[in-house]
Amino acid sequence: MDVAGRIMVALDYANAASAEGLLKQLEGIPCYVKVGMQLFYAAGPGFVASLKDRGYKVFLDVKMHDIPNTVKGGAESVTRLGVDVFNVHAAGGKDMMEAALEGVDKGLAAGAARPIVIGVTQLTSTSQAVLNEEIGLTGTVEQAVIRYARLAHAAGLQGVVASPLEVTAIKAACGDGFVTVTPGIRPAGADVGDQSRIMTPAEAFAQGTDYVVIGRPITGAADPRAAMESIIDSIL
Repeated sequence: MDVAGRIMVALDYANAASAEGLLKQLEGIPCYVKVGMQLFYAAGPGFVASLKDRGYKVFLDVKMHDIPNTVKGGAESVTRLGVDVFNVHAAGGKDMMEAALEGVDKGLAAGAARPIVIGVTQLTSTSQAVLNEEIGLTGTVEQAVIRYARLAHAAGLQGVVASPLEVTAIKAACGDGFVTVTPGIRPAGADVGDQSRIMTPAEAFAQGTDYVVIGRPITGAADPRAAMESIIDSIL
């Protein structure tokens, strides 16, 4: 896969019109697009379907976390949309993650490609203090991430979302074929924002990650296409 195909551009916009503006600027670059909660709730399934109709690969980032039967139904619905990747919270437990896969089986049309289902381990905004004092988990962030990654693997998920700092440990625990999708990516010199555990794109790929998610360094740039091309050049 070429470098652009391993970059997921986060369409973190309040409406479809704004997202379309960015897509126009990135036209011809074969990247993934990530549709998160803000845009999905505003633009709806129809917008995702339109992305698929135009040939985009889509990561639907809605972090399902509910009772198993509800997640099963949600997974069935997004599978029918044709998304390529979607995620569930590993904190929901093994039964919930297995139910998500049952939903995929139910929603998958004959001949359609099966979506990659990944588990959310810990958000890249989660610091050690937040993990221990607010979420209430003991140990280090990496220990919590690996525990959830092992649980996701045991449930049959194909990978996890985790910060680039944990990629090597996840691959060691779950195998090189276990997919890692890493947000918290900031090109050299970019604003860190609300992220706590970050790397540059080149550093993340050097760790062995499969995909990187990049939002504000591209979407907030004065020239998003130039920013994207600069990121690609930094990886090559």
